[in-house]
Amino acid sequence: MEPNDVIKAQLMDAQDLERTLNRMARQIVEMFNLDESRASSFALIGMQSRGVHIAARIRQIILDVDGIDVPLGILDATMYRDDFRLRFKQPVVRETKIDFDIDGRDIVLVDDVLFTGRTTRAGLDALTDLGRPASVHFLVLIDRGLRELPIKADFVGKRVPTLPGEEVRVRLSEMDDKEGIWLVERPFNANNERS
Repeated sequence: MEPNDVIKAQLMDAQDLERTLNRMARQIVEMFNLDESRASSFALIGMQSRGVHIAARIRQIILDVDGIDVPLGILDATMYRDDFRLRFKQPVVRETKIDFDIDGRDIVLVDDVLFTGRTTRAGLDALTDLGRPASVHFLVLIDRGLRELPIKADFVGKRVPTLPGEEVRVRLSEMDDKEGIWLVERPFNANNERS
């Protein structure tokens, strides 16, 4: 958590997160009729940064349960955001690594939280600059509503309607000292603005 965050609720603990990822992996296998012969026409692509780890976990579940090794890519869409100059003084650009041709593949783009839809739109723009997939589907752990763009997730771990000033914090052991998802409120600063 950020130092000034006020925790309003824990949305998922580590066990809930594991159960949700297992369910989502099952949904993917069923929707795409995945088996070894279909694996080469399918791929998971995780969006930097936590989406990468979520996609890797789902890939591992599919491998462990079904024995299907699906390709996994990494996508950074920072420079494709329409608001990156407003949000970031020095944008942190991370690695994009997709070692396979995306043309003609069914892609599941993976992120942690869906909010305004701007990151997703940027991800779609970045992805289509790399090729022309047969289809692109979107997976998120948390859909928190309050969309600014007409973006919808195909696979949703949990829908959590939020209010202005509330944020969702996803923490994964690969990056953080905690594992789980929390609803937090950022306190007001001296100027009566959210800090």
